[in-house]
Amino acid sequence: MDRTSCSRFLANQLRVLLTLAAYILFQELQRRAQRTVWADAQVTTLRERLIKLAVWVERSVRRSVLHFPAAFPWCRPWRQIARAVGATS
Repeated sequence: MDRTSCSRFLANQLRVLLTLAAYILFQELQRRAQRTVWADAQVTTLRERLIKLAVWVERSVRRSVLHFPAAFPWCRPWRQIARAVGATS
């Protein structure tokens, strides 16, 4: 929130708004992860295990399918959280 190093006000305001949106996203992820192995996880852990993934995305008209690697160790908790935020299987 303190990175307001741009010389223009609107650029700094956009940075603050993007930081706020990311904060709200991770607060919601922490709330939805209550009954999983990541119930007490910090934001760094959630980011590394939920967001920073190498997946193959298959898109059609009605849905997007994520194909995880065969050796992905957190597939089950990831699916639990995805369903908690509204994904369908």
